[in-house]
Amino acid sequence: MINLLMNILWLILFGWTAALGWLGAAIIMVISIVGIPWARAAVNIAIFMLWPFGRIAIDREALTGREDIGTSPLGFIGNVIWFLFGGIWLGLGHLLLGLGFCLTIIGIPFGLQHFKFAGLAFAPIGKTIVDREIADAMRYR
Repeated sequence: MINLLMNILWLILFGWTAALGWLGAAIIMVISIVGIPWARAAVNIAIFMLWPFGRIAIDREALTGREDIGTSPLGFIGNVIWFLFGGIWLGLGHLLLGLGFCLTIIGIPFGLQHFKFAGLAFAPIGKTIVDREIADAMRYR
């Protein structure tokens, strides 16, 4: 129930604008043609921005049990390119936002979400978003 309340607050206060920003970035990536391989990651982050509480980003290979192009060495190269051309700034931005939110007691949950987004913004290729319960159940297999 608390996740639902926090997700609604997040969505109303700033989640929808952040999601629109990430969707805009994905559209620009597709229009530029050279950014198409990274557009899927931007869309995943945009969806994650809408409803972050109770969800986590994990490797797709850990979820499916098989390698795909995003979890292969090509995915690693894609993450390096992403990191160099924007991921470092996106990740640092989320880290700074997280620190800013954590300065107030009421902002701590939102700050923790930004720390999650920072990790994802540094290297999003090959990741998928799942409910925390699914991620926890996978640890005990």
